[in-house]
Amino acid sequence: MDKPAVEITDMVKTFGETRALDGLDLTVDAGSVCGMLGPNGAGKTTTIRILATLLLPDRGAARVMGHDVVVDAGLVRRLVGLTGQFASVDADMTGHENLILVARLTGMKGATARKRAGDLLEVFDLMEAADRRVGTYSGGMRRRLDVAASLVAAPDVLFLDEPTTGLDPRSRSQVWEIVQGLVANGTTVLLTTQYLDEADRLADRIAVIDQGRMVAEGTSSELKASVGAATLHVSLRDVAQQPEAQRILRDALGSDAHAATDSGSFAVPVAEPEIATAAIARLFNAEISVKDFSLDRPTLDEVFFALTGRPAHTDRPDTVKESAA
Repeated sequence: MDKPAVEITDMVKTFGETRALDGLDLTVDAGSVCGMLGPNGAGKTTTIRILATLLLPDRGAARVMGHDVVVDAGLVRRLVGLTGQFASVDADMTGHENLILVARLTGMKGATARKRAGDLLEVFDLMEAADRRVGTYSGGMRRRLDVAASLVAAPDVLFLDEPTTGLDPRSRSQVWEIVQGLVANGTTVLLTTQYLDEADRLADRIAVIDQGRMVAEGTSSELKASVGAATLHVSLRDVAQQPEAQRILRDALGSDAHAATDSGSFAVPVAEPEIATAAIARLFNAEISVKDFSLDRPTLDEVFFALTGRPAHTDRPDTVKESAA
């Protein structure tokens, strides 16, 4: 279709003194994956809840497949699927029973509901566990069932709110493969995540959200290019030398270095890779003990730091938890 699958214009939502969304604008093309990247409290879940008609915006407009989420809320609900941060399936029922229940609630007749449930269990590799209580499922199996439940009605647009939080690497990879398969069949996906590798792997375009605002938007490559041609990573033997090393590199490269999660390691954007060698030479000349260094393409984590001044995994302080909003 010519119209975007999702359009958000100047969206504002407050909870008490907390401004969860502060003039958010976002457009998602039909048949694509848009990744909303940001830390806890950035406004990601609030956005999803408004688009799914679970919350009303205080200001602004949102449309899904051309329909206003407030005026045409009933129609929007028939077009979308939602997988929230927490599993919504019934642990006391079997996987098969859960999907049949959801199918019947959408209006499917008995035989049609059973067939739809069976088809989804097969697609999500859950047939062997179909007649087991969901309470016996692993976290990855339960998450796959949760995603399957959101697809019973074959939605045009699927909202995935941090779908792989808490999953092991194998289960995360399985969910990623499922998402890629859905998009290949025409579903539009809006994915919220704190995982930079997840956005890098799945999203056609990435919207970087911080404190309820869009701070950048583009493809993964475009966002990485926005912070420089490359990033110099340096690890020191003596942590006490880090301030001096950062000063030297700032003077040599014209950019501030930011510390990595482990002490004594940091990264600095490099506009021209050729000058990185001279910068390292300055460290050695100053008798800075360098344990390791490398020159790499910037990561999304470094992009987020450059845009917001803090790592993506840092929680936003003094906010209402979005999951409870």
